Amino acid sequence: MALVIRLRRHGARKKPFYRIVVSDSRSPRDGRFVDQIGTYDPAFDPPKVTLKHAQAEQWLKSGAQPSDTVRKLIKQATSAAQTA
Repeated sequence: MALVIRLRRHGARKKPFYRIVVSDSRSPRDGRFVDQIGTYDPAFDPPKVTLKHAQAEQWLKSGAQPSDTVRKLIKQATSAAQTA
């Protein structure tokens, strides 16, 4: 089972809200997932990203591959946490 860290879309039409989840690569985008590790809300300026850093590190160490967008969001969240 190949695990991926990706965005799961929620919210109304034209008002997206995303959850950062760990899921099986074969499951659909908004389908079944293993764990929720954060959220991403692009409606704010700048976009609001919350991330459970300990869980994200655990999943990355156990072999989960982040999508390109999630990789950028993780990098953004860790740099914001270090400067705060």
